[in-house]
This record gives sequence, C-alpha cells and structure tokens, in this order.
Amino acid sequence: MGTARVDGRVERGNATRRLVLGRTMEIASVEGLGGLSLGRIATELNLSKSGVFALFGSKEELQLATVRAAGSVFAAQVVEPVRDVPPGAGRVAALCASWLAYSRDRTFPGGCFFAAVTAEFDARSGPVHDAIAKAHLDWTAYVEETVREARIAGGLTDGADPAQLAFELIALMELANLYSVLHGDPAAYDRAGTGILSRLRSVATDPAGLPERLGG
Repeated sequence: MGTARVDGRVERGNATRRLVLGRTMEIASVEGLGGLSLGRIATELNLSKSGVFALFGSKEELQLATVRAAGSVFAAQVVEPVRDVPPGAGRVAALCASWLAYSRDRTFPGGCFFAAVTAEFDARSGPVHDAIAKAHLDWTAYVEETVREARIAGGLTDGADPAQLAFELIALMELANLYSVLHGDPAAYDRAGTGILSRLRSVATDPAGLPERLGG
C-alpha cells in the first residue's frame, strides 16, 4: 500500500510537470524564457505555487527544464520522422522539409522555439545560455553529420563541404521562420524550400532524384 501511494504521488507529480512544461514552452516561444515565473504558471494552470516550486525550485530551473522539454519535442517532430530514411541527398532534403514543417505548422505558437530563445539569450551568460547554445550546436552537428553520411553514401559529390552546406541550409530554414513569424509571410517556407533544393541539386550526384519541392 505504501508503495502504491508513493507511485501515485510520483505519477501525479510527473503529470503536473508535463502540464507545466507544455504551457511554459508555449509562453517562451512567444514571450521568451524571461516571461516565465513560478507564480504565473501556478495561477494560469490553477496550481499551488508551493507545488510548482517543489517541482522546479527556481525560475532558472523552470527555464532549463523548458529548454530540455523543447529539445525533446524538437527531436520528435524534426529528427525522428526521417531517422529511417536511407543516407543520401534525399535524406538531407527530408530533414530540411521536416524542420520547415515543424516551424510552418506551429509546433510551438511562436514558430521555432529555439529561434525565439536564442535571440533572447545569445549575448548573455549562465546555465540557460549554455543550454540553448548546446542545443544549437547539437542541431548543427546533426545536419553536418547527415550531409557527411550522404557524401559517404555517394549521394553528394566529394566536393560537398558538410560544415558549409549545413550552415547554408540552416540559414535558409531560420530565415523562413523569421519571415513567417515577423511578417506573417507563409510563402517564406516555399522560398526556403526552393533555395534548399537548388543548393542540394548543385552538389547531388543524382539531382533528378530530389523532390520537386519541399512540403507545403
């Protein structure tokens, strides 16, 4: 009986944590991580402030937990859908299409969560900055590795530089997100998709094997 009561409390605590982080991710994507507070979240979700404090302990820990939660959502929405696609130019294109869909379909109401919080914390220091910077570097490294694997598999020419190509592809994706959020311009995703495919065709060993367009 004692174990059942403990397990029940743990599950309720986990459910509350998921509820809180679902809301903090939404807020942060629009207002930034600075818009979070234990009191605000407790009020909005009709929770006790002491209960929220017991789960997170401080505003900074709430911010860090929100970044980690957003990273999990990002992985599920962007990375997992293309994990089984064979290495090659097509997989690079599919990964970019997955990212554009994640932003365009508003997985987070403010567009790309990490674009929003990066602009907020890029010139600061501390644990939250470091967590955001790591997430950015991890994503860049993943795109580079996807390009590298495509080259090894023979889908891209030997002259395709993984670091340079990843930089250019990410720049196009992030600019589409910026134009969409700032200017309400959904056509930015089509323009980014056109640019991404044009760049990939320039280094693909079989350009005709790439899709005509990226989602949308």
